[in-house]
Amino acid sequence: MHTEFDITLTSKDMYRFAIYHAYTGSQGIISILIAALCFFVSVQTRGSVELMYTILYAVFGAVILVYLPVQLYLRSKRQFMLSEALRRPLHYRVDGEGIHTSQDGAAADLPWDRVYKVVSAGGHILVYSSRVNAYIIPKSQIGEQYGVFLQIAGGHLPKYRYKVK
Repeated sequence: MHTEFDITLTSKDMYRFAIYHAYTGSQGIISILIAALCFFVSVQTRGSVELMYTILYAVFGAVILVYLPVQLYLRSKRQFMLSEALRRPLHYRVDGEGIHTSQDGAAADLPWDRVYKVVSAGGHILVYSSRVNAYIIPKSQIGEQYGVFLQIAGGHLPKYRYKVK
């Protein structure tokens, strides 16, 4: 059994991957905790310290919450604009051996035993080849091949590396 499909990424796809990756990792979790702490301190110190300090705590919390998404948006937009390869269609062939990609005469193979994990995140399937690198496959572009892809991947990966709902 095999399936084939073409994917053309957008900067929005790159941004969604960056957000998912950041907020499921320590950087995103720590930033949320620090922002929550700032808001908590702002509420707790209201009336017991000068109003300016209370406002500064709240502003600092808001800046922390906004900084990471804005930074990730700008970085993914820039990366997408600077990379001609990211803007061109990528052909996928998924079979019992692994995931084979090709683009403009160049090809790469990712055998199933080298797949770090497969994750379903929102409107995307993320096929990680390492802890930080992944193939981004928008579900809207894979279409009818989605079920076949999941069946092949689920049959070749251990459950702890296959996180698809």
